[in-house]
Amino acid sequence: MRVLIVEDETAAYENLADTLHAIDPAIEIAGNTESVGQTEAWLRSNPQPDLIFMDIHLSDGSAFALFERMRVETPIVFTTAYDQYAVEAFRVNSLDYLLKPIKLEELRRALEKFRHWMPTDVVGYMARLAALAPKPVYKEKILVPYRDKLLPVALDAVACFYTSDKQTQIILKDGTRYVYAKTLEQIAAMLDPARFIRANKQYLLARDGVREIVVWFDSRLLVKLSVETPEPVYVSKNRAQEFKAWMTEGNY
Repeated sequence: MRVLIVEDETAAYENLADTLHAIDPAIEIAGNTESVGQTEAWLRSNPQPDLIFMDIHLSDGSAFALFERMRVETPIVFTTAYDQYAVEAFRVNSLDYLLKPIKLEELRRALEKFRHWMPTDVVGYMARLAALAPKPVYKEKILVPYRDKLLPVALDAVACFYTSDKQTQIILKDGTRYVYAKTLEQIAAMLDPARFIRANKQYLLARDGVREIVVWFDSRLLVKLSVETPEPVYVSKNRAQEFKAWMTEGNY
């Protein structure tokens, strides 16, 4: 069995891969993608895997955005750390739905369920899955606590979100900074992925906050914003192509 793991957290990916091999050493990990954009590119350029394990919250938005971009014909087991998403619709209509940290016995049951499916089961499942995909609604403003107030901040005014030492800052295009009590993962889930992208573990960037992009010596990208940032913003070699496509086409 060939599986694709769509997961942007290294520890979660390694845990899932190790658990799969503990259940069946013959399982082949065909690939690991970290975002909707990477997953789309991988599926279009590689033989289809037998099964996909997909985290719902990815670095560039919701996994459901994949179904808006292409027809997916491979059964999917969803994974997430947020139990509020474990709604009955998923239990009834999806192949399976696993909460992190993924337990060996739950994963074993999901694999057994998949192995007993007939081709007609897969066709019906994919049709139901497409219907489950919610139409995204993205925020235009956020409320930022400041002293004894809540300040409405338009996302059009944001250059980037930055995290360091477990503290997140909002950096506006005029240089103003506010502390914001949400993680980059939580923030990314609220934002339109056509306008904001997770550049790395520390930065979530606004498209119109980018001033220039420098191709670095090791094929990384150095992204310079229209405002000064606490640290240089680098995009890894693995994500450079995706980032450039997002900047020029608005598809990621």
